Amino acid sequence: MAEINTPLTFTVRRRAPELIVPANPTPRELKPLSNIDDQERLRLQIPGIFVYRRDPKMRDKNPEGAERKLMVDCSGQGVLFIEAEADVTLDQFGDALRPPFPCMEELLYEVPGSSSILHTPLLLIQVTRLLCEGFIFAIRFNHTMCDGLGLRQFLSGLGEIARGATSPSTLPVWERELFCSSDQPRGEKYQVPHTNGTPDDMVHKSLFFTTTDISAFRRLIPIDIQRCSTFEVLSACLWRCRTIALQPDPKEDMPFLWPVNVRKIFNPPVPVGYYGNVMAFAAAISTAGDLCNKPLGYALELMMKVKSDVTKGHIRSISDLMAFKGRLYFTDINAYTVSDLTSARFDEVDIGWGKAAYGGAAKGRPGMSYLVPYTNNKGEPGIAIPVCLPSGVMERFVKELNNMLGKSGHDVLEHELPVLSKL
Repeated sequence: MAEINTPLTFTVRRRAPELIVPANPTPRELKPLSNIDDQERLRLQIPGIFVYRRDPKMRDKNPEGAERKLMVDCSGQGVLFIEAEADVTLDQFGDALRPPFPCMEELLYEVPGSSSILHTPLLLIQVTRLLCEGFIFAIRFNHTMCDGLGLRQFLSGLGEIARGATSPSTLPVWERELFCSSDQPRGEKYQVPHTNGTPDDMVHKSLFFTTTDISAFRRLIPIDIQRCSTFEVLSACLWRCRTIALQPDPKEDMPFLWPVNVRKIFNPPVPVGYYGNVMAFAAAISTAGDLCNKPLGYALELMMKVKSDVTKGHIRSISDLMAFKGRLYFTDINAYTVSDLTSARFDEVDIGWGKAAYGGAAKGRPGMSYLVPYTNNKGEPGIAIPVCLPSGVMERFVKELNNMLGKSGHDVLEHELPVLSKL
């Protein structure tokens, strides 16, 4: 992908934020979250973005409608909603309809006083109409309420109602007590990295890997583990290249973490409609020296072994451990988390305008990246990965990825977006 020399800028005109309250009275109650929801790692407000192109059939339609244990205060106060217009067309975005989006702070306005975890609405929505009659639907949600599949369930139900249904086809189920602590801790222990914080000079990039690129990475690993998933092979590459780019002491531990969906391993199954967090954070740990000096297959085998150990007993032990030993932290600069959003298929969320041109994460975070399905303007399907690193580290990181792909005649720089913003 060619580099864009001048980042896109545009003006957004917003109406005043308002609270959209329930159509009918709702029960007033306090609802405790589960121990999985309650972990410190999930005490975040996460932005997401959905881009919809002009649909001639919808020309006269408007896309808008009217002890630290966390609990949801069902007060009926509603969600924050912002209506906006922007003097830009989707064509002006070019091939940049993937994170990090230009002017994201304009497309999802941070309403003052709304971004903390406590005493704030659980959801912020901004709908921005564009000159081309397309629109951008941006959200910010409290991660303690749901994981990616839970969010997809909510958005799909919202879309069904927007298209005329009287209720969602899958009704929401609370039942957070399924993942609350037992009387005594049990099961295996969970390693927790220490906390060092992150540097101030952080920049955003987005990389795009085609199926050809992914095949090139697979050729760098032993034949007996080449049946690994796309997520595993890309994550092993990211983990290794990021470690090389950070240039840590060879003896330092470099934890790699990823959320594993464990809905299917419970018996009896998790109820249909349950939208809370149902995941275990798997953690592979290696010294920097081993990651940098051993072949790619070493990192991949570490990940695959840890994944095979994620069992029902493991997630139960995490729930117990958080109740008895305190909440888990993963904020060391050495620690890296990658979340796979490919199966959530946020691009298929239909709120009346068909599938989204892009749907998913709005940007990466320090120490956190996402795998998002994406098709570029050439019609090539692949995976977009937003990355956030210190500026000098970012340059070395991209160079290392180039080196790996260069061994098979490919170049990640063809698929790179420029730095669009700084933290």
